[in-house]
Amino acid sequence: MTAPALSAREARRLATEMRIARCAQVLTTEHGLDGFTMDDLAEAAAVSRRTLFNYYPGKLDAVLGPVPVIGDSTREAFLAGGPHGTLVDDLSVIAHEVLDGKSDVLDREDIARVTCLITGTPRLLTAVIDRFEEFVGGFVDLIVEREQGRVDAFRARLLIRLFVTVFESALTSFVAGDERPITELFDQTLAAARDLFS
Repeated sequence: MTAPALSAREARRLATEMRIARCAQVLTTEHGLDGFTMDDLAEAAAVSRRTLFNYYPGKLDAVLGPVPVIGDSTREAFLAGGPHGTLVDDLSVIAHEVLDGKSDVLDREDIARVTCLITGTPRLLTAVIDRFEEFVGGFVDLIVEREQGRVDAFRARLLIRLFVTVFESALTSFVAGDERPITELFDQTLAAARDLFS
């Protein structure tokens, strides 16, 4: 279960997105969220102010980094009941796409840094909660549309929250030094959760 390979243009865009986010995180760590400007961030990331705003509308978004997205083909396959035909397995494919898309540009230091910033900066925590609710809402809608009455919004939301917990557990293991790829840690954690609920 691997995500489609990024085109050279998509890979460059993601690398720039992540570089800007890292710089925003470092500046926030060193000076606080109000201790630098978007011009400072553009300079630190070696991009123009215009380019910076093409990637992020403000400092909060830059510090949190790119919003996870799924490709159109993955979305269409999911809504059509695929690619495997079982909801949990098909959500796992989406999780792999999100994780695989960042595995080459995300490392333990990145995750630890942003986690520390979020827990120590109330405005960032609020922004994360808002972003999370928007993200969950989008997936709840996808699940309800796909399942056509078999899964209601309450159950869909619960399922997504369980997936997020599995994801966070895998990231915790990764940051703690587990050398396996995040996708492998995700699969192991999900298998353990499924075993517990079986």
